[in-house]
Amino acid sequence: MIGDYPADYNPKVHGPYDPARYYGKPDTPFGQVKLSELVSWFSRRDKHPRAAVAAISRAFWRWQHKYVLPRRSTIAPVLQFGVSAMIIFYAMNHFKIKNHKNYKYH
Repeated sequence: MIGDYPADYNPKVHGPYDPARYYGKPDTPFGQVKLSELVSWFSRRDKHPRAAVAAISRAFWRWQHKYVLPRRSTIAPVLQFGVSAMIIFYAMNHFKIKNHKNYKYH
């Protein structure tokens, strides 16, 4: 389970393992699904929490390959992390700071 290759991965067919790639059967991308096919498209999805964790892991590795791991990386991953942290901490503290508004009394 944890630390194993995906069940659909075959090294003879796919070559070296890439954690950012989905090795399952390809399906229609969400952007190309028609409204009449939407219910059947959602029914074909794997709804297990393990599938959600695998999707998040693939997205993380795609981000790593694009922004962090190149030889000539820029400051983009640092800025993305900083802005994300600011948004998360603002959302966490919103209810604490919303009562500290500046009021004009006169």
